[in-house]
Amino acid sequence: MSLQIIRPGLLTSIQDTGRYGYQKIGVLVSGAMDVYSMRIANILVGNDENEGTLEITLLGPTIEFTADTLIAVTGGDFQPIIDGMPVPYMRPVAVKAGAIMKFSSCHTGCRAYIAVAGGFDITAVMGSKSTYMRAGIGGFKGRALQKGDSLNTGSPNPFGQQMLFHLLSRGAQSFAEARWYIGKTHVSAESLHKPIRVTAGLHYKYFDQQSKYNFFSSDYIITNNADRMGYRLKGDSLKTEKPLEIISEAIGLGTIQVPPQGMPIILMADHQSVAGYPVIAQAIAVDAARIAQMKPNDHIHFKLISNEESERLFIEMEKYMENIKIAVNAKLQN
Repeated sequence: MSLQIIRPGLLTSIQDTGRYGYQKIGVLVSGAMDVYSMRIANILVGNDENEGTLEITLLGPTIEFTADTLIAVTGGDFQPIIDGMPVPYMRPVAVKAGAIMKFSSCHTGCRAYIAVAGGFDITAVMGSKSTYMRAGIGGFKGRALQKGDSLNTGSPNPFGQQMLFHLLSRGAQSFAEARWYIGKTHVSAESLHKPIRVTAGLHYKYFDQQSKYNFFSSDYIITNNADRMGYRLKGDSLKTEKPLEIISEAIGLGTIQVPPQGMPIILMADHQSVAGYPVIAQAIAVDAARIAQMKPNDHIHFKLISNEESERLFIEMEKYMENIKIAVNAKLQN
């Protein structure tokens, strides 16, 4: 089975949860920008939640399915259609051989994820199928997808096989979707306007009081200089009480550093392994996925919370993900 790329969209690549354990030698984690949407898509088709998916950004692709395929689409709303009919999100969808799926530009959010039952039949590099395009490793030939690419898929597990058979037994012409779906999502107009919660960064105490006040009391705007490596923001300038001489230190997804000109940068999935700018804050793991769904000219407002609250929210989200897995497996039994 395979997927044929008729149009690649603006930026479509294969991403999983990332390439861990190699930052010490300068190899980045990479992986999905919105890891929760990616994991949910995999759960909905019976994959391991770490399996590679298609991550699409801002403008979606056109894809032909060469065989009957079980898929799930999650994340930002790109209003996909097959034969003029809208394809629903957050549920399993059985697509018949020969069907062509078209995505438009994003209406809500910034990135969507497409999982296929069985995953993509590509070689993992350092334990991950994620594409790191700057280094040309992982994914499909180490690059974003292009017109004419053919992506082979793996064999679905029993869950995927049974769900595909169940949905296609209804006799749909091009596709058939499950009647149930995952309702709660962090990708909505309301959710994306909520403050991004952060904990104090490594160098928070060194910033002057006015900078701390400005950072939490005013909005910042995502500039056009925003990609998988990081988002440069525009707003009130930030500065430390006195110049700091900082030895480069380890950083992670959601680290917010402030270069000399005073405009903060949020580091994203393809961030470097170390950095030498002062770190004012760290976006919590739960909200990093919401940042990934924001695009240039969107406004960001930050809210300071404790490390304990951050941990509580992370555990709460992981329990929610576990409940999704239990509920999805129960649906197949019914």
